[in-house]
Amino acid sequence: MSSDDLKKSLIGCWRLLSMHLKTSDGKVSYPFGSDALGYYIFSESGYMSVNIMPVNRPKSGSGDVLCWSVEEKVKAAETYISYSGKYEIQGDKLIVHPEVVFFQNWVGVDQVRTLELSGNQMTLSSPPMLASGIEQTAHLVWERI
Repeated sequence: MSSDDLKKSLIGCWRLLSMHLKTSDGKVSYPFGSDALGYYIFSESGYMSVNIMPVNRPKSGSGDVLCWSVEEKVKAAETYISYSGKYEIQGDKLIVHPEVVFFQNWVGVDQVRTLELSGNQMTLSSPPMLASGIEQTAHLVWERI
């Protein structure tokens, strides 16, 4: 499948089926739980957006969207990831050029993922990255909805 055909086949909305991190010695962890929630949306215009969180993410005790306790803000930061921007396909690689990012260190830093498509499932795997102080790879399985 050509890169253009692969890019076209991604267009739409995908729901997260599973996400785990793996260390070089094979240890697996689930930073957002084994039942994490997430959506990955690819547009025809070449933009994407992804959001992931635990299924039972704690709610704020405040009804004010901008006024939470420090503890609530810390927990919110530890239990959510999202980014969006332009994307491209190069061979079996999905390359995202983040513009809006929860983890601000990724702004302007290409996020490269190995991409595998099989029917209505998409698997994305990251190169080694620092997570919880340990070099790990991320592995996510998505289902087209």
